[in-house]
Amino acid sequence: MCLKKMQYHQKILRPHHPSIDLFSLSFIYHHRFGFHVDSWVRSAVTLLRARELHLDFFIHRDYHQTDETFHHKYDFPFATLRNGDLALLRLTRVDLTLPASMASMGLVSLSSMYLDEVYLTDQNVCDLISGCPNLEELELQNCWGMVKLKKLVLGYIYDMESCNTIEIDCPSLCSVRFDNSSFIKFVLNYAPALVEFSVSIVRISKEDYEPWTRIVRLLEQAPFVKQLRLQNWWCKLLTSKDPFPKSFMLHNLNHLKLQTRYTQCDLVGLAALLELCPNLENMMLEYVDKNVEDGILPEEFSNKLDGFRMPSLKQVTMKSYSGTPDEVNFVHLLKKHGVVLEKIVIHHTKVGEKSFSPVVLNKIPCKV
Repeated sequence: MCLKKMQYHQKILRPHHPSIDLFSLSFIYHHRFGFHVDSWVRSAVTLLRARELHLDFFIHRDYHQTDETFHHKYDFPFATLRNGDLALLRLTRVDLTLPASMASMGLVSLSSMYLDEVYLTDQNVCDLISGCPNLEELELQNCWGMVKLKKLVLGYIYDMESCNTIEIDCPSLCSVRFDNSSFIKFVLNYAPALVEFSVSIVRISKEDYEPWTRIVRLLEQAPFVKQLRLQNWWCKLLTSKDPFPKSFMLHNLNHLKLQTRYTQCDLVGLAALLELCPNLENMMLEYVDKNVEDGILPEEFSNKLDGFRMPSLKQVTMKSYSGTPDEVNFVHLLKKHGVVLEKIVIHHTKVGEKSFSPVVLNKIPCKV
């Protein structure tokens, strides 16, 4: 009876009191405490309207491996969050029970989530993201149960005050793609299995060179990349104050897809990139109009084309070819330097309803 009166009294007073910023629990958990923790969590979320909730039941790894409470984990009632205004959730060493209707929960207030020592399946991760449409930060530490992450796509994420660094530490990662992603700092800690690397920034302007450069510099930590897709802003990196070290090479790269023009700056950038790829076999070039001026090419690079060491490619494919003087000159350079061993494939730009069959230039002779 007293409990009911207390709950009623709290409901009367709650509108006159601001919500709390943080509700935190940290102690040695045992199953017999489950009922109490459930009650505390519900009160923190629904009555106190906490903005942050921290539950930490991890003491020390050696302790949990030797003590009888090793298998005692709190089963966090995720469905309770739908009745609150939680913005940040931090859980350490709990079991996570997600409602079957997770996708329809619509936890719009939840923007940050940190999970440590939590068992998660791939479906759990998908459900978490689908149920939290405004989630900006998701950090997983010492979690298990998931199939090892092999493909990562980051799309349409730009600098934010609360999230300006991205750190990738995925030993099994095979493919990574950055679509219009811009952070102050990118870190790729360890990716020995990474073989596919893609960068695309469509908001092309002078300001976009810097985020593009920050992403591309991750290649220093990914020496085993075999397939690379990016824009040809390589001349900017070539002339930057912090270029790649002279020892940097992409020895394993065999397939390159490049969005480019064929101006002097673009050709110098392309030649500089090819010099880093001694074993490249196939290159696909797609014309793109950057709508920005290249700027003045430094004098030391203006006549550098003949000095670069280019690989001998099996095939070069040119997409969106319209026969401009720059494009014709580029084909002439390929022939002059004997860059292509087998063939050049040219796909003309489609005009109206009319399309053209690819033009294949076979067996380009190598000239000394």
